[in-house]
Amino acid sequence: MEVINFDIKNKIGVTSWETDSHENAHIVVNGNICKNCPHHLCIAGCPTECFKFYENEMVFQYEDCVECGTCDIMCDQGAVSWNNPRGTYGVKYSQG
Repeated sequence: MEVINFDIKNKIGVTSWETDSHENAHIVVNGNICKNCPHHLCIAGCPTECFKFYENEMVFQYEDCVECGTCDIMCDQGAVSWNNPRGTYGVKYSQG
């Protein structure tokens, strides 16, 4: 069986975003809840690796988000608040 290496950060380079302001971010992460999370499933579930846990702090990079909603489903601790982006904002797929 052939193993294919896949670098998601390079692949999303062909995708564009119209990023909204922080006040209107479509995903808000409560880092205080993340500090006590027993598993950080959002990190494992995010296909574009938007979640990182550094020195007891959750860092979320919403600029790479493809709006799949996986983090909202995976977070059973209530730290993720996910909404659709406002009109004209968000991911703009150029190749399907």
